[in-house]
Amino acid sequence: MASRIYDCQVTDIVRRIMMIAWLLLLSLFSVSAQKGQDNGVLQCGPQNVKLNSMNQMLLLEWDDDPSCSALHDELIYELVVLIADQQVHYDEVTVPPDQILSTHSWNWTSYLSLECASHSVRLNSQYSNQRSPYTQQQALRKQSSKTYEVHPRDRVFAAGSTATFCCILPAGEHFDKMYLTGYDGTNISSTNISHQIYTLTLTLTHASSGCINVICKTNRTTYGACTYVGDPPGDKDLQCETRDLESVECHWIAGRKTLPGQWHQTYQLLGSSCADGVRGRCSKKTQVDAVERNWTLTVENVLGKVELHDRAALSHRVHMLAPEQVTASAVNARNVSLQWRWTVEHYYNLNVTCQVNISCGETYTITETFGVGLNVSVFNDLIPNWTYEVTVRCRTAQHSWKWGDWSRSVNFHTKGDVPEALDVWMQRKEKQTIIIWKKPEAYHSHGDIIDYEVTWANPRGSDGLVARVTVPHNNHSVALSLHTNEEHITVSARNIYGSSSPSTIIIPSLTPDRTRVSTSRIIGANRTFYLSWPVSPLASCGFIVDWCPSIRQDTVDWVKVPPNKTSVSIYSRDFKDGLRYLLSIYACTQGAPVLLEMREGYVSETRIKDGLFKTLKYKQQGSDVEMSWDPIPLREQTAFIQGYTFYYQDGSNMAFKESTDDPEATSLTARHLKITSYTFTVTALTAVGECGNTSISATLNYPTDKMITEVVVALGVVFCGLVLAIIFCYRHWACIKHKVYPPIPKPVLTDKWLTSPSEHTVCDPHVDKSHHSEAHTVDTVEVDYKFRLPQSSYISQEDMPFVHTQTPKGYYNEPLKMCCPPPITVPTSHVSPHFRVGFPNLSYNSFMQPEGQQCSLGPGFQQAMIRCSGGYQPQSSSESFTEEPPDSPMSCVSAYILLPQAPST
Repeated sequence: MASRIYDCQVTDIVRRIMMIAWLLLLSLFSVSAQKGQDNGVLQCGPQNVKLNSMNQMLLLEWDDDPSCSALHDELIYELVVLIADQQVHYDEVTVPPDQILSTHSWNWTSYLSLECASHSVRLNSQYSNQRSPYTQQQALRKQSSKTYEVHPRDRVFAAGSTATFCCILPAGEHFDKMYLTGYDGTNISSTNISHQIYTLTLTLTHASSGCINVICKTNRTTYGACTYVGDPPGDKDLQCETRDLESVECHWIAGRKTLPGQWHQTYQLLGSSCADGVRGRCSKKTQVDAVERNWTLTVENVLGKVELHDRAALSHRVHMLAPEQVTASAVNARNVSLQWRWTVEHYYNLNVTCQVNISCGETYTITETFGVGLNVSVFNDLIPNWTYEVTVRCRTAQHSWKWGDWSRSVNFHTKGDVPEALDVWMQRKEKQTIIIWKKPEAYHSHGDIIDYEVTWANPRGSDGLVARVTVPHNNHSVALSLHTNEEHITVSARNIYGSSSPSTIIIPSLTPDRTRVSTSRIIGANRTFYLSWPVSPLASCGFIVDWCPSIRQDTVDWVKVPPNKTSVSIYSRDFKDGLRYLLSIYACTQGAPVLLEMREGYVSETRIKDGLFKTLKYKQQGSDVEMSWDPIPLREQTAFIQGYTFYYQDGSNMAFKESTDDPEATSLTARHLKITSYTFTVTALTAVGECGNTSISATLNYPTDKMITEVVVALGVVFCGLVLAIIFCYRHWACIKHKVYPPIPKPVLTDKWLTSPSEHTVCDPHVDKSHHSEAHTVDTVEVDYKFRLPQSSYISQEDMPFVHTQTPKGYYNEPLKMCCPPPITVPTSHVSPHFRVGFPNLSYNSFMQPEGQQCSLGPGFQQAMIRCSGGYQPQSSSESFTEEPPDSPMSCVSAYILLPQAPST
């Protein structure tokens, strides 16, 4: 009993002790809480914090402390991200009251790969300006198997994003540089995190077509990593329809594929995978009705996701399949019947519209037919003997969503028929008329042409006969010699199916009509002539324009223009640049065609070759030079000649020119040139510039032609004057002789002077007695001198009397071998002092003159005087006597003597 009481007491004591302990603990807890509240430390905070990573993403999860349940307002968590113990990011997470005590999560993608540096996150809570202590979680740094690497490796970045690559250096190596190969980024910068970790940051502006190498270079090693730049899905424009009325088929525009195969995109239509998504189409079995539905396509890749939507009722969007087994069941010359069948049975119940495309060569015709379950069609207006290609497609007539696919093409050949009417024209050549027709094309001949038949007749003729000629199939013209009046020509073609309807042309009369029509110039372009002309009331059935080269008589080509058109563009592959063409415009009438206008020109003017002037030559006329050439033939003119330029250049390279705007000119003249060497060049002026240069070199001569002409003219005048003088002298010789050489009277001696024979005798055995010589003995000193002066006297230039002597032929300047005796002294008592007589005497060589006067000789006679001591010269057979005034000197002539004056005593 006592023991039981003891046990109860002990148990009671233990209970009291435990109660006291709990009370103490509660007191301590409240005290500590009170102290925490007093210090601003929040007891509500995170717990069960977990930090995970994926690639470069940090994922943080945590729970609320149970004490947070007492909070009635929102709770804020603060997060701080550190890389290599450096804060790089701050974030907050707000927890509303209804989510307290739940699990919270947060993620952040680092700009730096986790292999490059350590990443850690600090987390604490904040409530009413109170913060809980920080809880720090560190992500484990991924260790590399190599001592040196570049990160990230094989990573995909979106175009336009910013990427940071790091280079981890092994110990002992020094960083040199980092760079990219095969890619140009922007905003490139390089930094270092530590002595062994360097980073390269840049903006990736565009998607790459493959791997981009990021290179890190040290003082010893070069290494790198591969990365990719791509785009998120760029698919757009979803359209859904039905083709077989049992399923839906959707199409869209696929985006550009920028990522390699390991990062392919995925496609889902209404949650179902699409096998052909990369081709931009996806199909799925579904019910087709008139109810509108939403159709959603999801496209996703590593860089993003996109959803495309479309809303439609499939019964309104029937895209029909192509018809099958198209055949030409009945083929005739100008029509055909086509049949086909449908592979989808539902199509036979649809009201459809079908297009049939019938093509022949480069031309085609599309016709439409309608019907329910249409599968047959007939086509008319086909070309006989022609091959066609046919395809068919259809669509629903009610909603007309889309044209279906074209069927496979089917070929068929129509049957032949008679040829169509020929296109006939005419051409005049000299006195013949050429009837021309165009070779029928295959779609006009409707079979092989056998021959042509040409008939003609003069409707005004009296005989009414019709001429006929057959032309082989390979000829397309015939030359006819027609009458001057209008004639009707008909031409028809024949094949195995028959003859064509005849084509008729009326040939105008042979009177030329081209002279009354002016010709204007025309310039084409791109092998085409563009012509227009005024409306003509004569053109009842249209116009005809023909053309041919101007320098050759080639067969003309032509085109016919309807009456409502007054312009045409003429193109021909046969047109040649630099060749002049003649184009004529005719009015088509009920009778013969009427010429309206003519044009001449080039489709394109070209430069004329050098050496154009084949016969270039020059002509000097004094100081002028005329350059001339022959007219330029048309075959040498590859452009219209608008004039000519004449260049001349001397040895000092001074160039001058003369020019003309006359295209018909054949010469140019350069005036007042210097006498030197020149280079003459003549060029033709055209729209493409100066061309056809032709040069010659020449040296100009002094202008002697004028001098020679003047000399010749002067000689002619002198000759004519001499002839006239001779004629005059011949006819009046007697008068002239009397006037010029009058008879001279002989002196009459009245007294015998010079009595001494030995002293006064002159002996001259050489004197010719027939010339009135006075070599005789003078017997008297008294001289009875009778004379008369000539009617016309001659005066010298010095105004001295002119005494003319005439010497007989054969005696002039012949010296005498005999000695001349001394002069005879004659008394002067019988001579008048005022009168001087001079007469020839072979015995004297002195003069008789008045006392005290000297003999004065004129300058013209002094040189001709010959003294006796030097020899003898016979005097003239005529004498001249001159009466002088007393105070003037007297002329002395060596052939005359004067009676000497007696010596004074």
